[in-house]
Amino acid sequence: VDYNLLKKDNGGKKAKLILTTAINPTPAGEGKTTTTIGVSDALSRLGKKTIVALREPSLGPVFGVKGGAAGGGYAQVIPMEDINLHFTGDFHAIGAANNLLAAMLDNHINHGNQLGIDSRKITWRRAVDMNDRQLRNMVNGLGGKGNGIPREDGFDITVASEVMAAFCLASDIVDLKARLARIIVAYTRDDKPVTAGELNAHGAMAALLKDALKPNLVQTLEGTPAFVHGGPFANIAHGCNSVIATKMAMHFADYVVTEAGFGADLGAEKFLDIKCRMADLKPDAVIIVATVRALKYNGGVAKQDLNQENLEALEKGLPNLLKHVENITKVFKLPAVVAINQFPLDTEAELNLVKTKCKELGVNVALSAVWAKGGEGGEELANEVLRLTEQPSTLEYTYDLEMPIVDKIKAIAQKIYGADNADFTPAALKEIERLTKLGFDKLPIC
Repeated sequence: VDYNLLKKDNGGKKAKLILTTAINPTPAGEGKTTTTIGVSDALSRLGKKTIVALREPSLGPVFGVKGGAAGGGYAQVIPMEDINLHFTGDFHAIGAANNLLAAMLDNHINHGNQLGIDSRKITWRRAVDMNDRQLRNMVNGLGGKGNGIPREDGFDITVASEVMAAFCLASDIVDLKARLARIIVAYTRDDKPVTAGELNAHGAMAALLKDALKPNLVQTLEGTPAFVHGGPFANIAHGCNSVIATKMAMHFADYVVTEAGFGADLGAEKFLDIKCRMADLKPDAVIIVATVRALKYNGGVAKQDLNQENLEALEKGLPNLLKHVENITKVFKLPAVVAINQFPLDTEAELNLVKTKCKELGVNVALSAVWAKGGEGGEELANEVLRLTEQPSTLEYTYDLEMPIVDKIKAIAQKIYGADNADFTPAALKEIERLTKLGFDKLPIC
């Protein structure tokens, strides 16, 4: 879809933005994407004009332990097999842009190295959208003078590329080109940064990405429109779909449901502190997904025993959920609902225990059966979400951008993770000092 449609007048309407997050991921699985899709279908069933905005799957996780990222059961985006396997080729375009920059960097060094790049201080790595341990660390440039200068190198998975992060935060092609130009790829012999812009690579990189920058429109099994676009990992980047896709959804719908990677302590924190701050967004409600099985796992139950009722272990695991609830409602000041992704073997006593503990924090619990029933199984959750979106709220950030890097990291450690303090190794302090000298101390923490 052409992102220039964002310039089209929509009558000044403002969509309600709903963020789906979860407790810390466990081998038992939480069903965050499934819930995101299911509640979108439920809102559509209730007569609300709804669009869901999701990340694109990476081939690495698809063929790894995690599997696909198109939902599950009766809460899926379709065509599921195409979305999980290559989709529209966006990730290949991002990988090509990443590797073009790597090739131009090595070519510059090979042809005289006018910028004085120290080949021992190259920070830019190549990318491939696959889990391939053999490529993580290597020596390349072998084969004589005509094949480059031998050096240590390696491949990252494409979704871990800085190109992916820049792509997903860009507002248009001009903004993307500017972000690409600022990427630091290496340092000179006297420790000055060298950027993609200095290599004149950013224009060609942006040209490779011009079609990929257009959001992909698909639909759920029940016909709810879905933008599936971009997909940086939350553990090394901000873990959300593209800003363009989110804004496109909000331009055309009355309710937009989106998700953030990993748990509320990681993906949601970055969604709020980075994406929302940079794109001027604010969620009107937050869904925190949990399963009784995962909470029992956090309470010490082995994976093979998770189907057995165990109220003692459940109570031990509940502080994990309650801390995430506290982060959303007390740190970010946003209204939240806990969605229990229900399994057939969850007992009434277990569900009641979760409800009781959450209500002590003033947060309601809604059961979600979207995997088994689609939108129909998410109507209880959707009604609670609708109620929350009508409540006034103000988004507060974990830290101020003007704070020093050390203080920002401490704020995250203390407010989000519950740490007493944060200690820094000499190497970390040296890196922070270097980043501060380069003028990066006013940026958000990622």
